[in-house]
Amino acid sequence: MSFGIFIHRADSIYNDSPAERYQFPKRYLKAAKSCVGDWIVYYEPTKVLGTKGYYAVAQIAEIVRDESAHDMYLAYVKPGSYLEFANPVPFNLDDGLAETGLLNANGQISGLRQSAVRPLSARDFNRIVGIGLADIDVFLPRVDDVEHSEPLRSEFDDEQAPFEYEQERVRHTALTSRVVRDKVFRRVILRAYDERCAVTGLKLINGGGRAEVEAAHIRPVEANGPDIVNNGMALSGTAHWMFDRGLIGLADNQEIMISRHVNDRDGVESMINTTGRLIGPLKARDGPHPAFLAWHRDNCFKH
Repeated sequence: MSFGIFIHRADSIYNDSPAERYQFPKRYLKAAKSCVGDWIVYYEPTKVLGTKGYYAVAQIAEIVRDESAHDMYLAYVKPGSYLEFANPVPFNLDDGLAETGLLNANGQISGLRQSAVRPLSARDFNRIVGIGLADIDVFLPRVDDVEHSEPLRSEFDDEQAPFEYEQERVRHTALTSRVVRDKVFRRVILRAYDERCAVTGLKLINGGGRAEVEAAHIRPVEANGPDIVNNGMALSGTAHWMFDRGLIGLADNQEIMISRHVNDRDGVESMINTTGRLIGPLKARDGPHPAFLAWHRDNCFKH
């Protein structure tokens, strides 16, 4: 097993869904197979307008032949492992490339090493993930009390214990920790929506400089909803409560629907922004995916 880089772009011609699967041609099979059971980093090329650079990690569960396409394969992501970075990592950092494995013996970028699926050293993986999760409390509690327990040292600290086994164990624990993932998801969603409630349109900041808005999953984690920006919205506490309980929902055209079970319809209508539709994220590609909206209508919304 080894770490890897999978190149993916928003306008991909392949049958990709980064949180679920990655389609690739046969020529990358060997490199992809080496990543099974381990973590990969998704990268969007610099030539893509508004590129996210290195923007997410995921664990590869298995690789199978794609029976629907000649000489194509599918790398399936382990459910619940996909995690977008709180801070997308650029290709070029202040002190050089984020992915130093692309350099040849002369210190130049090697075109031969820039394949769509390629190996990634443990050092580069730790560096990229460390930057991607910077400013996020990735320290994990020693006991169940998250707020009061003494933290472990981060797996992204170059000065930590020398045993590679311990580094593997702690890194894996951090990337799969619900505490860490919730904090990262909040950062991703609030950044995408400019800290503004998508239902009310309000952007409220408290006295401590913290946005009074929450990161809501459309399809809950408990129902196998992924921690992906297209499965989230920024909602005020009240809007979040109503959405989770099916009192409001969203049509495919992002019109805000009000359940007939609401006992104060006038009050709810006065809370919704004047357009009657979801106020989307700053970038259209970060908007809610229709599949997640449909799941919420079918499973949560009280018709």
